Amino acid sequence: MTETATEEKLTFQAEVSRLLDIVAHSLYSEKEIFLRELISNAADACDRLRYEAQTRPELATSDQPFKITLTIDKPNRQLTASDNGIGMSRDELVKNLGTIARSGTSAFLKGLTGDSKKDLNLIGQFGVGFYSAFMVADRVDVTSRRAGEEHAHRWSSDGKGEFSVALAERDAAGTDVTLHLKAEEDEFLSDYRIKEVVRRYSDHVPVPIELRIGSDKTSLNDGSALWQKPKSEITETQYKEFYRHVAHAMDEPWLTIHHRAEGTIEYTALLYVPTSRPLDLFNPDRRHRVKLYLKRVFITDDAKDLLPAWMRFLQGVVDTPDLPLNVSRELLQKNPLLSKIRSGLTRKVLSELARKAKDDPEVYIAFWESFGACLKEGLYEDKGEYRADILKLSRFHSTASDKPVTLDEYIQRMKEGQDAIYTISGDDLQALRASPQLEGFAAKGVEVLLLTDAVDEFWMPAVGTYEGKAFKSATRGALDLDKIKGEEKGTPKAEDAPAELGALIALFKLALGDEVKDVRASARLTDSAVCLVAGEGDLDMRLERLLRQHKQLDKAMKRVLELNPTHPLVKRLAEMTGKEGASAVLEEAAHLLLDQARLLEGEPVADPRAFAKRLGAMMERGLAV
Repeated sequence: MTETATEEKLTFQAEVSRLLDIVAHSLYSEKEIFLRELISNAADACDRLRYEAQTRPELATSDQPFKITLTIDKPNRQLTASDNGIGMSRDELVKNLGTIARSGTSAFLKGLTGDSKKDLNLIGQFGVGFYSAFMVADRVDVTSRRAGEEHAHRWSSDGKGEFSVALAERDAAGTDVTLHLKAEEDEFLSDYRIKEVVRRYSDHVPVPIELRIGSDKTSLNDGSALWQKPKSEITETQYKEFYRHVAHAMDEPWLTIHHRAEGTIEYTALLYVPTSRPLDLFNPDRRHRVKLYLKRVFITDDAKDLLPAWMRFLQGVVDTPDLPLNVSRELLQKNPLLSKIRSGLTRKVLSELARKAKDDPEVYIAFWESFGACLKEGLYEDKGEYRADILKLSRFHSTASDKPVTLDEYIQRMKEGQDAIYTISGDDLQALRASPQLEGFAAKGVEVLLLTDAVDEFWMPAVGTYEGKAFKSATRGALDLDKIKGEEKGTPKAEDAPAELGALIALFKLALGDEVKDVRASARLTDSAVCLVAGEGDLDMRLERLLRQHKQLDKAMKRVLELNPTHPLVKRLAEMTGKEGASAVLEEAAHLLLDQARLLEGEPVADPRAFAKRLGAMMERGLAV
């Protein structure tokens, strides 16, 4: 679209309109947060121009140092936040302020709850904190000039469905955000109130902030980088507010790591583990959220080699003097110094998590429930350097405990004769606890780990063993629990099986044909009549389902149908086989029990109409007796 002096009216994206309504009506109790968001955006704009000017010196056309200016205009009831950063073009104004263009928008909108603090945290996470200005303003004007461009543009809206964009005047690159304050918002025309909010939320921002009222100017912060200060000079409040600045979040940091490395390579890191899980944590791009600085000059928030993808829950900054200021993002990906920083940071974070797990295990569980699935990706991707540390940090739901357990705790509770760590995986924890495949383990008092993260299907084969004990699925292969000396509560014994069981199994194999891989007596069932298991060497059943969902398998694999030889129904069917031989009734029973096993696995029956017909016929015969 060509630029003209004519003001152009445009409509907000539907998601933005909904967001603005929520901001205006649900988050009012947290209204001063708008100033923190505007200052954070201004600081980011300065960082980005500082970076781009390293490779494009022509962009640094001004000798003025980077600065954020807050201007109070009492007669006109205006508060303006200005910066001399990168600025925005006309198209960027439309894209950044008229739409929510980043991935995860749908998850973001679904996550909005109406709880002001929770929703405000989400708004920060998704980079749309700018809209909080409409909590205090009935109109917002944004005048911006992109570095390297000749023209400025003004974006203007009352936040009620439309916005306009027109050419404007601005002497240099940067952005002015002018809030036309609502009648009841006089407090934000007070210099005392503005100073209070900046001290509370933005004192740590590494760009000088100045307050102007008429000809009076007041410096509000020292503009120094918080991460470069000694720990002894930083308060917990400053650490917390810097986290909120860098993460655009409203929750509290679960863990703060302020680390300085000296020696062959120097760097300073101020890293945070959030309390709340970001909604886009499992986006396919798996980007981390840590910003890289070189001598306090922002370089990128997308240095893929700075931290492993399985540590993408971290927020914060890393600053080093050991890379050249003109380094490009492409060169960063192959820089050996960055690899050394990555290794040092990874080990530091893992050691801090281990310390937290030891000192406060109950609190550590909260971290694991939010971010454990990410760490377990490291078990699959890492080829040995960090695998042992991650395994020690891992926690698992278990049939022996209501609280997640460690692998060491599991091994300590292993029964005599048990040589494997038994696991079962699925999507729902309660469904796993009720799984028929666990009945034999429960009867023996053998503990089974309950795995509900999709990544579990990949890291276990890659890791293989822990402390010499192999990971073994409770739903795959034939099971021999007799060698384990357990409690023997109702475990099936060979002498309890009916004499005709072999004939029944042969009949079921014939009746079911290609629908199953095999039919056999079960050593894992005590209460249920049947269950399905994977054959030895086959894919675990949950992994197969995941692959089918992602179109990596064309069709379902055949499963083994196991019969409980001590179940009254199986005994009765075996007796009928001995007396009558093959019959239509027994064939129907074979198909009904197969469908029952499928339903227990949460899978649909193969032919619903045939299932309903067989079930109806079976019930009719039963009622006629």
